[in-house]
Amino acid sequence: MAALPTGEVLKPADAEQLGEALRWAVAETRPLEVVGGGTKRQLGRPVQSAALLDLSALSKIENYEPEELVLSARAATPLAEIEAALAARDQMLAFEPADYGRLYATANDCANGSRATLGGALACNLSGPRRIKAGAARDHLLGFKAVSGRAETFKAGGRVVKNVTGYDLCKLLAGSYGTLAAMSEVTIKVLPAPERTRTVLLFGLDDAAAIGALGAAVASPHEVSGAAHLPVPAARRSAVAYVSGAGAAVTAVRVEGFGPSVLARCAALRAQLGHLGAIEELHSKHSLTLWQEVRDATLLGAGAEGAAPRPLWRLSVPPSEGPAVAARLQAETEAEALFDWAGGLVWLAVAPSADAAHEAVRASVAAAGGHATLIRAAPEVRATVPVFQPQPPALAALSARIKANFDPAGVLNPGRMYAGV
Repeated sequence: MAALPTGEVLKPADAEQLGEALRWAVAETRPLEVVGGGTKRQLGRPVQSAALLDLSALSKIENYEPEELVLSARAATPLAEIEAALAARDQMLAFEPADYGRLYATANDCANGSRATLGGALACNLSGPRRIKAGAARDHLLGFKAVSGRAETFKAGGRVVKNVTGYDLCKLLAGSYGTLAAMSEVTIKVLPAPERTRTVLLFGLDDAAAIGALGAAVASPHEVSGAAHLPVPAARRSAVAYVSGAGAAVTAVRVEGFGPSVLARCAALRAQLGHLGAIEELHSKHSLTLWQEVRDATLLGAGAEGAAPRPLWRLSVPPSEGPAVAARLQAETEAEALFDWAGGLVWLAVAPSADAAHEAVRASVAAAGGHATLIRAAPEVRATVPVFQPQPPALAALSARIKANFDPAGVLNPGRMYAGV
């Protein structure tokens, strides 16, 4: 890559060219928007960039050792490719990375399949329903290679869990949304896939009763790996007939593992929760479909046909506070809710006309001791409304110092998370 283009797109073919691209951007003071598959360009504040740094060519599984439960891949390797390679060896990404592509994509994009990448999921620290058991995406990132906003190539971590000396940069970059460094390669921990998966369904519970039931299930010895509650509107949109045809709210508890163990734990959960109302089980394919719908928040829908998609919030609150927070915001903003993580994660789709919805969301979440992220909204809204939880002054100053150390020229995704950072 002897001469870098001065046009709109830089597309390095390898890690060396990535370094050259960053050196050019720093020398020319050209802010870059960093993308891999491009499925999350609408996640976060609009980036104040002069050019696009397209990492999609950095795509390849470099090293996979199933016996060691470790995989290394270039950062823009599609999640679908990673998951297919793991499935062939009965393994999985235990953090169940969410794919928000369908929240933003056009119908044509959806038909062509998701372009979500492994590096994107890790950079945004996206975790699915299994987070309550397996931990967050950052907990599975063992190491990486990257180029900082100083145009310095560096690496951190390694190929084993106990590999940290000094600062844990893996934890720092996971969730930094590409504002500190552009990753070229990542190494992750993988785990054996469950032999069997089943989901216990409860029907007709109100939100508070459902979260109580989920809390009891998670606190039980039955190793629950998913705990979600779908109010009636969300349940009706499911592709699973048992759920969409229930005509009532659906509360779901997932168990996974060896076949006999799953059967025994399902039976125990049914005995524990059966007194709360009608109960059913989902097996295999139907269970997988339901948890993908919960993972990707597709059950909240886009709104009226032809209208702009409804603003979508992701609220993290103490599980016991979830129903009250949702009820308050539903009354104030004409919102629709979906609960995951046994009530600790509340998805909230608000009416587009609710101009002050962000103020109501922030106030309600703060009162509950949680935080909120605006996952989907029009660009003009994301440019003016805080997308991520506003930081207290001391934390904001620390974030600014970290940004200044990794990216003093402000060339990597400037303004993606906070104005001026």
